[in-house]
Amino acid sequence: MPVILRIKGYSFFFYSNEGNPLEPDHIHVRSSEAEAKFWLRPFVTLARNDGFSSRQITELEGYVKQHRKLFTEAWHGYFS
Repeated sequence: MPVILRIKGYSFFFYSNEGNPLEPDHIHVRSSEAEAKFWLRPFVTLARNDGFSSRQITELEGYVKQHRKLFTEAWHGYFS
């Protein structure tokens, strides 16, 4: 489970086994009590939320948009 970035108690990561066939580019976000998944293409979209408040999701979406290039490069570097 490569962790790509940590910000304010949030870990941004993807799982080493993302399915067969490989799912489209996305990033998971975890805190001590919640987890979410965001698609990175064609634009940042919430795929799943398990425990984050709407305020936290808005904050997380901002981080994902801000670091989208980093996440996409890490995704392709790991899975290519």
